[in-house]
Amino acid sequence: MNVAVLVNLRSRRGSEVMGGLVQRFLPRARVALTRSVDEARDWIDQQLRPNMPSLLLAGGGDGTITGLLNELRAQGLALPAIGVLPMGTGNAWAHVTGAPRPAKALQQLAAYGERLPPLRPFSLVRVEGRLAPFAGTGWDAEMIQDFKSQLASAGPLRGTQSGLRGYLGAMFTRTIPRHVLGGKGPEVSVYNLGAPVLTVDAQRAIRPLPGGDTGALLYRGPFGVAGAATSPEWGFGFKSFPFAQAMPHRLSVRVYGAGVLEATRNMFKLWRGEHPIPKMHDFLVERVRMDFDREVPFQIAGDVLGMRRSVEFELAEESVQLVDWHRLSALVHA
Repeated sequence: MNVAVLVNLRSRRGSEVMGGLVQRFLPRARVALTRSVDEARDWIDQQLRPNMPSLLLAGGGDGTITGLLNELRAQGLALPAIGVLPMGTGNAWAHVTGAPRPAKALQQLAAYGERLPPLRPFSLVRVEGRLAPFAGTGWDAEMIQDFKSQLASAGPLRGTQSGLRGYLGAMFTRTIPRHVLGGKGPEVSVYNLGAPVLTVDAQRAIRPLPGGDTGALLYRGPFGVAGAATSPEWGFGFKSFPFAQAMPHRLSVRVYGAGVLEATRNMFKLWRGEHPIPKMHDFLVERVRMDFDREVPFQIAGDVLGMRRSVEFELAEESVQLVDWHRLSALVHA
């Protein structure tokens, strides 16, 4: 099996130690320890293009893997099978696919031998010309920015402000108070630009949405979070899009119209992906446009990209095969 490994040294758990671990378990693998997009781009062009791997392991967070997919696509290269090594903060894709700690993941691959490990297909969101497992706007994007601002000002205490503790701290000390003390929140208009829309009823059955034809206005009103995904999670096990894989060839679009205090009361229900939840609107779509009544922060795969007044989400033509670590672990230990 032709294996290549990229490790983002700027990710939360990225380190040069990983190079030694890869050589220990996968001695024939090509390894790149990168600190920038330019370094990753050069490695892809010079090392992978002449001899594409059958399996590409990506060490980092969701932003690292998303950036890697988009760079391969930008260079006109077919997407190989991807194995996610969780070294980021939220690690949504890693959690969904059951990825163990990187050393354990490498050990399992070595034990499985030269065969390609079991894979799990994932569709992708296309937004602003990029591919991603999820993207959106609202409290999630604000919380990411608040979390990063909190880290930047933490100084010697930076280590205590990382991970889930840091996200929750940013949410309760920055994001929530800003909305409680602020004025009226933003509003969004959601338009269907694709095939007739499906939705999920109170019994979790998929049904056609009445009035959800092409061109229809699906929702207009206040929102706390509005986004699209093909992966059920945002990170930390937060099942923010529980219906992301409920229907093939569709995106899961969610708009949550509750205020921040109501959302806080429902936080654990939201985290577990419970359904139904009052003021939660679920759409299964091919393509939608969201227009906002003011500029709002926008994130793709956990990276905040600035402010937007309008965003279009659509199901990408491309898809990706990710290592199914749940199945691999079962096979290795059978």
